[in-house]
Amino acid sequence: MTALSQLQPQALWQWFEQICAIPHPSKHEQALSQHIQAWAKDKQLELVEDKVGNLIIKKPATPGMENRKVVALQAHIDMVPQKNSDKVHDFEKDAIKPFIDGEWVKATGTTLGADNGIGMASALAILGSDDISHGPLEVLLTIDEEAGMTGAFGLEAGYLDAEILINTDSEQEGEIYMGCAGGVDAQISVPLVWQAPELTNSSYTLTLSGLKGGHSGVNIHLGRGNANKLLARFLFSHADELALELTHFTGGSLRNAIPREASVSFMLPGENVAKLEALMAEYQTLIRQELAIADPDMLLTLTEIPAATQVMSEDAQQMLIELLHACPNGVIRMSDEVEGVTETSLNVGVISTERDSVQILCLIRSLIDSGREEIEGVLTALANLAGVDVEFSGAYPGWKPDSSSPVMALVRETYESIYNKEPVIMVIHAGLECGLFKKPYPEMDMVSIGPTIRYPHSPDEKVLIETVGQYYQLLLAVLERIPEKS
Repeated sequence: MTALSQLQPQALWQWFEQICAIPHPSKHEQALSQHIQAWAKDKQLELVEDKVGNLIIKKPATPGMENRKVVALQAHIDMVPQKNSDKVHDFEKDAIKPFIDGEWVKATGTTLGADNGIGMASALAILGSDDISHGPLEVLLTIDEEAGMTGAFGLEAGYLDAEILINTDSEQEGEIYMGCAGGVDAQISVPLVWQAPELTNSSYTLTLSGLKGGHSGVNIHLGRGNANKLLARFLFSHADELALELTHFTGGSLRNAIPREASVSFMLPGENVAKLEALMAEYQTLIRQELAIADPDMLLTLTEIPAATQVMSEDAQQMLIELLHACPNGVIRMSDEVEGVTETSLNVGVISTERDSVQILCLIRSLIDSGREEIEGVLTALANLAGVDVEFSGAYPGWKPDSSSPVMALVRETYESIYNKEPVIMVIHAGLECGLFKKPYPEMDMVSIGPTIRYPHSPDEKVLIETVGQYYQLLLAVLERIPEKS
């Protein structure tokens, strides 16, 4: 066995190692799903794959607990595929390489997939056990949570019998989540007109890198740099004086990850290259000072490239730069009701240059529908002023907190009895699937717990080993204390 599979609880870590070994980025979960299905059939567990690809696996109660309320343990199969720029890794083909680093488990240059692989591993370990006490048990594994919540959107009534659902997608031990933000994708399309470049110009790519990135919900309040916004800020200040002629702008890779890198390609007069390098050095120093605590290692690099045959027109270039610079980003408002929790945010997540347009993909999150709608209005107004199009898609509801939730009270009391301290009852500024489950199962009582995971959605993702055991101990104790059916 490897060092990872010898960690405790052993069954959970052995499952997590299997999960890491099988590629499962969003929209490419089939291999892992098939592996789990084959295992469940071998264990003679009741298994259903619904029409969108969610797995529902059922296990009878242990003797003497048949009359307990049915509980569903829920996790998502997919993981966020993010890697460092110098890492060679194909998320659709290559295994994640986890390793132990002191108190943490990390991955080598990529996201780890502890979000939500640890939760999935815990559910599968319980399904495979013969010494854990529980009532009738269901495990719901959804697809495509990170890239659109396709599985949660597609879940229909009739598959689950559970009265209680325990979501395992939270990322802080000692916190119990009873609500989450809703969200919507916004896509702004900036039309391009091309023209011939100045024949005497040189061609370069300016790359902004070295940022921490992270989860656009969980980490948005930390004030980290957004590579797309920081690069647009530089262009807004200096594109005219340097006589830059843009040919390409790209940044970020996922709308729900704070972009760590962005790059812009352009032509400029050769006599302006030295000035460009001087302005880059000044800007790098400035941003490192501004983000000295939150994100201190921003790096600008300049690479000469072959000459382009066409550049953006002056009007198209100006529109793009000013629109990006003006676009809101980050925390919009903190919650008045839940101290320390972001209420509404916007992440300018992905920028891509296509043949006839630049596409800007953002993710709006809010604990309240009116907050989400307000930012939709802001982006619509901005697009109208710029004369460009914006479309909104994939809206999903928040999970409205229920302070009278019986399962939340049970988890809180169980935690207090195990650890002799009170857990923190929280609402998370991230898109848990619970809000969507309320549509087909409106009466289901829900709660979310998990171990401590830092920097999800980035190659710095890591999970604190000790808290995995604490989370699992809490989960097993809650299952043992589930009340009888009324």
